[in-house]
Amino acid sequence: MSGSPSSSVMKAREAISTRLREMRLDAGLTVDSLAERCGWSKSKSSRIENMKTMPSDADIRAWCAACGCNEQAVDLIAASRNANSMYVEWRRLQSTGLRRLQERGLPLYRRTRLFRAYCSTVVPGFLQTEGYATALLSTIAAFRATPDDIEAAVAARLARSRVIHEGNHRFGLLIEEEVLRHRLGGTAVMREQLGHLIEVMSLPRVSLGVIPFDADRHMWPVETFTIFDEAQVAVELISAKVTVTTPGEISLYVKAHAALQRMAVYGPRAQELIRDAIDALG
Repeated sequence: MSGSPSSSVMKAREAISTRLREMRLDAGLTVDSLAERCGWSKSKSSRIENMKTMPSDADIRAWCAACGCNEQAVDLIAASRNANSMYVEWRRLQSTGLRRLQERGLPLYRRTRLFRAYCSTVVPGFLQTEGYATALLSTIAAFRATPDDIEAAVAARLARSRVIHEGNHRFGLLIEEEVLRHRLGGTAVMREQLGHLIEVMSLPRVSLGVIPFDADRHMWPVETFTIFDEAQVAVELISAKVTVTTPGEISLYVKAHAALQRMAVYGPRAQELIRDAIDALG
């Protein structure tokens, strides 16, 4: 698990390029002859087969038609769209602002029963106060130059976070101690946010662990991720959001969460770390 696109994304894309190549070979076509039938350059066919370029819907239709396999186009297009949705750049997701992205995740949040999340740099979205969410989303919007809809985006994030209090949901949340020390929004905002963390620790369905600075590490700090039941994992990179759906790879994130969980402290010890961070605000 690194900062590069997930291997499940690459596997999905590889499956499509492999199927297109097999289709060409089954039709007895060379790269040159397929390109001629499709009306494009030989290099384009090679780029698609070697995953240098992801085919568009129109490219897949033309490829299938050239190979006499029109009936396979619909399924391949669906597979290609799914592969493309697994790795999506933030600039595309946030092109119209941040509000829609918050709202888009609501159905997934409502149907998930067990949430497991790990954050090494910021407070998990489930637990953010209005002030903290405003400071964080404002910073993100400025960095990515998105349209300014911060107020609406914060309201949508807080509405989505109500799953903490509603329904039959359980939460296993982990943060590094440094999350308590990163100041977002100023002293007053951080004081309120840290106090809120202590409050939510009393909720019966919420388990909040803090991994101390001085923990003996048998798992290195990794990228922020959230596991939704065992159906999918959302991984946040600086440039993109990766959705992991391959069972074998989901199991790796489950294993990572368990390893990180064993280093965390809970209850009074976690509250002590939070109070120390509050005291450090002055």
